[in-house]
Amino acid sequence: MLTRMRLKNFKSWKDTGDIEFKPITGFFGSNSSGKTSLFQALLLMKQTVDSSDQGAVFHFGDEKTLVNLGDFESVIHKHDTEQILKFSLDWISKSQFVIPDDYSGGTVLQHDNIGFEIETKEESIGSGKSLMLEEMAYRVADGRRFGMRRVPDRMAYDVFARGTDLDRTFRGKEAEYAGRPFKFHDFPYWAHSFFRGYKFIDELQFGLELLLRDLYYLGPLRAYPNRIYARSSGQPSDVGRAGESVVDAILSSIEQGQVIDWDSDLSDLTLDKYIAGCLKNLGLVHDFRVEALTEGRRLFQVKVRKSPNSAEVLLTDIGLGVSQILPVLVLCFYVPRGSNPTVILEQPDIHLHPSAQAGLADVFIDAWKQRNVQILFESHSEHLLLRLQRRIAEGEIKKDEVGLFFCSTDDNGVSCLSQLEIDQYGNISNWPKDFFGDQFGEIAAMSEAALKRQGDAE
Repeated sequence: MLTRMRLKNFKSWKDTGDIEFKPITGFFGSNSSGKTSLFQALLLMKQTVDSSDQGAVFHFGDEKTLVNLGDFESVIHKHDTEQILKFSLDWISKSQFVIPDDYSGGTVLQHDNIGFEIETKEESIGSGKSLMLEEMAYRVADGRRFGMRRVPDRMAYDVFARGTDLDRTFRGKEAEYAGRPFKFHDFPYWAHSFFRGYKFIDELQFGLELLLRDLYYLGPLRAYPNRIYARSSGQPSDVGRAGESVVDAILSSIEQGQVIDWDSDLSDLTLDKYIAGCLKNLGLVHDFRVEALTEGRRLFQVKVRKSPNSAEVLLTDIGLGVSQILPVLVLCFYVPRGSNPTVILEQPDIHLHPSAQAGLADVFIDAWKQRNVQILFESHSEHLLLRLQRRIAEGEIKKDEVGLFFCSTDDNGVSCLSQLEIDQYGNISNWPKDFFGDQFGEIAAMSEAALKRQGDAE
């Protein structure tokens, strides 16, 4: 599970400071305040790890990737390509990371808190420019670091192991002048010889790759529903960045005979049954089902019933809110529980009425408490926030399991981040000015206008 992130010189962020991720973490704020950029940094790392290009430090994207960020000049703060771009992540590993002691047979280090940090910058090479990895390092426990740093003005790197109690495990403090790392995170094969038992280096790299591959994303603009869905032959890993594979995911779950592995007495609940119940609880529809168009063909329709006595209609023939929320619900309960996944949701409340927006908070709480799915979301919904506050007050979720942040920009267009201070009763003590607009100001202005009009009429 992700526990911390820090970005420097990324898009509108000069320095985010340490962002502490919780099981449920929400980002609020005005348009163009930098909320989406926080997620884009994670998606940039994810799609680079998934890329087949070993030589590129970052894969900035194309029409097929999760995000298309253009190039280094497009993402560096204020487009100043002289600056250094820095990313830092921390996470809790699913298993203990161990460095063995070859001399005593014991261990030099054993911990499950892992970190990673990188520094990159663009340099002129010949007639062109190239993005260079200046330093990458894995961090373990109390600051012990294993990484590679570029030799100044050379296309060569030092390999280093820094920290306490490492002399008996490694040949020395640094090994000089070797080739470049792969991508932004991967030790080349020759660098392993610096570490006596290089298996743990592979484990660090694999841990970061696993963390990023277990990160799932749903964008803010979801696909419009279809009248007929054709079932593909494979098993989708998620619902697609626009929710285009949501019905495929439901059908795959049904075909595999999968049930939602709750920690409660609902262990036999299938995904489609859960979704139907959830849509009903949110007040969106009374019935929901996926039906084969004809027997033996891989064509399906999604049918819903608005109320107990209303006619059953296709998903295309009901309000847009149902089709927009459907990928959110499916993704939270389709991703494999055992991988401790992180789900990123942009505007999960889009096209929903206030009651359903509030109900999303309960969906997120269920996903965390029942399936250990970490939820990161950005939203403009005060109803979603208020429901989270209420559930904290009721003791349904602990305040330490919820992180809330407010994004804004200063007069220079630089993004700023404030963590909302929430107590065990759900109260927020540091509400930013005009957090959800000036509600009281609007009411006062309306009353003043009404009194003026009444006076003019008399």
